[in-house]
Amino acid sequence: MSAKSGEGVKIIAVNRKARHFYELLELLEAGISLTGSEVKSLRAGKVNFKDGYVRLRGGQATLCGVHISPYENAGYAQHEPERERPLLLHAHQIDQWQAKVDQKGLTVVPVRLYLKRGKVKLEIALARGKNVHDRRDALKERDLKREAERALMER
Repeated sequence: MSAKSGEGVKIIAVNRKARHFYELLELLEAGISLTGSEVKSLRAGKVNFKDGYVRLRGGQATLCGVHISPYENAGYAQHEPERERPLLLHAHQIDQWQAKVDQKGLTVVPVRLYLKRGKVKLEIALARGKNVHDRRDALKERDLKREAERALMER
């Protein structure tokens, strides 16, 4: 269900920390309810995922902790940069993920924000937190892979 980069998709922002701190298990595309000035600001790339997460509660999915900077030319119709934004998902999708989060101790994190056919979409992931040694192992593995590729390129 996740969007591929070749489908007329313009990527706005990617949450690189999500792959570093979490093991991503499932991906899902969600719509997001935004105001006009938020969309203008997103098109300019003014978004920061820093401590972003998705809260599932009461049959609703909400994006929390994501900072969308105010749009300079919005005038009096400014938006709150850190407000909670409702996600547009089917009730059965929310219920399935809520059950997994409750049972297995998982969390839901935003992975990337993109434009698809003129609509802002958010890719969210069901994730399990990595331990410190897992993150170190991943970094070592990546470095070894890089060195092996360099050695092959030199030959």
